[in-house]
Amino acid sequence: MFSVLVNRTYRHLFFAQVVALFGTGLMTVALALLAYDLAGADAGIVLGTALAIKMIVYVTLSPVAAGFAARFPRRAFLIFLDLVRATLALALPFVDAVWQIYVLIALLQSASAAFTPTFQATIPDILTDEDDYTNALSLSRLAYDLENLLSPMAAAILVSAIGFHWLFTWTSAGFLVSAALVFYTALPAMKAAQTASPIKRIKNGVKIYLKTPRLRALMALNLTVAASGAMVIVNGVVLVKSKLGLSDTDLALSMAAYGGGSMATAFFVPKFLKRYTERSVMLTGGAMLPTLLLVFAALYSNLAENALWPALLISWAFMGASMSAVLVPSGRLLRNSAHAEDRPLVFAAQFALSHAGWLITYPLAGWLGSAVSIQQTLTVLALVAAPAALAACWLWPKDDPRFLIHDHPDLPPDHPHLINAHGNRHGHDFVIDGLHPNWPDR
Repeated sequence: MFSVLVNRTYRHLFFAQVVALFGTGLMTVALALLAYDLAGADAGIVLGTALAIKMIVYVTLSPVAAGFAARFPRRAFLIFLDLVRATLALALPFVDAVWQIYVLIALLQSASAAFTPTFQATIPDILTDEDDYTNALSLSRLAYDLENLLSPMAAAILVSAIGFHWLFTWTSAGFLVSAALVFYTALPAMKAAQTASPIKRIKNGVKIYLKTPRLRALMALNLTVAASGAMVIVNGVVLVKSKLGLSDTDLALSMAAYGGGSMATAFFVPKFLKRYTERSVMLTGGAMLPTLLLVFAALYSNLAENALWPALLISWAFMGASMSAVLVPSGRLLRNSAHAEDRPLVFAAQFALSHAGWLITYPLAGWLGSAVSIQQTLTVLALVAAPAALAACWLWPKDDPRFLIHDHPDLPPDHPHLINAHGNRHGHDFVIDGLHPNWPDR
């Protein structure tokens, strides 16, 4: 897996991602402490609102940003967004009202909503070999999981030494290092986009996503992941501290089990994908998630309290592993479902639609956790995840082809899809490794 880091361009971008993620993790802890500093007992409401703002921004702005991104040089665009994020992070320690938190978070996450899909769509242009790209996806998953594990620990050390306000400075430093690494990296130019307006490109990106059967299946799997993940993230603290009466250290251990399961699967996914199709791996992971929610609901009502804690750790680990089985191959699926010039739009559509699932399940998990029992909460979230997993099986054709040849009578003769590598018109669109948006529903 780590052999892909031999590629200098990818290596720079990977470490740019790592330091930016680490800085973001520190900001998450600092933001919680800032909310408590300003709102006291109402800090949960402040954080919940900030999280909702983040998701709304991701859902609405990422496709818009992708539509306009083609108008700018890719490297300059990424550097500019990193600098914007660094500046806004530095402003957070100076806020003295809750509404200022909301404004700054909205602006900062708007920059992230533009940065992340553009960054993700750059990687397949650098790593054209499928095995290399698969390894890069696994490394990216590992980076996210390590951030979830290490950032809180680092934040705890730094807070005790220098105070939480300084965490925002470290966050800003992470974005600046990311910008520097991108600056010293020669990125491939973005493929020539169709001569369409940004608004039309935005529509095209969503259209490509929604007209491709396996991407519609991915959209359903996104909801499955969100339903199970929301249970862990939102109600994990309720289970560990309130229901089981355990410590902050035990809460960290439960999150480590979730992240550890995800990392373990990320290591093995490249090997799985050499033997099995993306469809098999992802649908298996998707089917496991509601099953695990229901199994833990049954265990919760029948196990003694001293046996419930190890059951939770095991369940969380398997949930993390199943989540990773869905998410790691998804980048490869997106790459193989669009032409290079449309790839940023498709990644942006995935970024928006996947976060739409979290926008639904985060408040649902929180409301259920406070209104009904944990067992009922687990059951309801399983009932959200299970139909989504079944829909993914139905939407994703079993004989999903890799090579398609089809006509485009609606395209002009000089459209890039109708010109082959030698500049000759072939009258057909040869789509390698993917379903084109004009492929009929099957």
